Amino acid sequence: MLAATFFDGERWRDGVVGLGADGRPQLRDEAPSPGTPALVGRIVGGFTDHHVHLQLVDHTLLASSCLGRVVDLGGDPSTVASIAVHNAGELADGGGAGAVSRTVGPDSPELRTVRYAGAFLTSPGGYPSDRAWAPAGSVREIADPAGAAAAVAEMAASGASFIKVASNSTAGPVFSDALFRAIVELAVAHGLSVVAHAEGTGEAQRVVRLGATQLAHAPFTERLDDEEIAEQAVRASWISTLAIHDPAARAIAIDNVARFHAAGGTVRYGTDMGNGPTPVDLNPDEVRALRTAGLDDEPLLRALAPVDPLDPRSLILLLPPGSADPLAARPLTPADLKV
Repeated sequence: MLAATFFDGERWRDGVVGLGADGRPQLRDEAPSPGTPALVGRIVGGFTDHHVHLQLVDHTLLASSCLGRVVDLGGDPSTVASIAVHNAGELADGGGAGAVSRTVGPDSPELRTVRYAGAFLTSPGGYPSDRAWAPAGSVREIADPAGAAAAVAEMAASGASFIKVASNSTAGPVFSDALFRAIVELAVAHGLSVVAHAEGTGEAQRVVRLGATQLAHAPFTERLDDEEIAEQAVRASWISTLAIHDPAARAIAIDNVARFHAAGGTVRYGTDMGNGPTPVDLNPDEVRALRTAGLDDEPLLRALAPVDPLDPRSLILLLPPGSADPLAARPLTPADLKV
């Protein structure tokens, strides 16, 4: 056993690390004995990308990545559920009434958790119903409360962890306030929260006011004023996706995120993986953009929401001594435990 310092998702702690019965490194929440040799470096769990589209990338590459968890925010629910099984060994535990669990052999011995929202819920003719990139079965066009009830129930039964609502007024019609609220209420009845793609003047403010608890993209259409930022910081979390934008939209989003973070808002690392040539791994451009917005060291690691390194199935990463730089992380190997 080696003494080890590890990040538990909030702070650095002391523990011990050694080889488990399966020959893989295993971290334990135990105080090291005096004189125990120390691991060279620090431990963190695999990182989370809170906004991916696994049908648009080679999802098998997750097995060799530094990502321990991903959140798919728009795809065909049955296909994404199968991808979740392939990569994680079981369907994501989304809390939906129809969630099921199956065990299969994943591509790597470490758990890759895949959570998902299932299909985009949008107004008839709304974004992204007309997009060529949207996979078959990935959009549900909803005209009334009955359609909303059916779609939310379908996503819950598929094992969804969230409901994804598209509210892009620059690309087509969006839900009325009443129908958006109805979707939120239906989601809550199934134990699910609503993640919204908000694009267009006033949409980020509107969807949060109507009950969305997370924005799939940090607001990039317009600069929110300080009062709007303060309200958002209390009511919703933001997924960053800063690096996907053109320079003008990126500058707006980074400014919004910087003030949102300063106001105590919760920022989650996300890349919109699959939107263009994004890596199926940690994205250096997104990390650099978050640093520009003022998130670094422990705040940056919290945004990356590492999986629990104490879970024997989790991906465990090694950082250099004294480092909190996620871009310097690599998988911990048995060779690292040799004294």
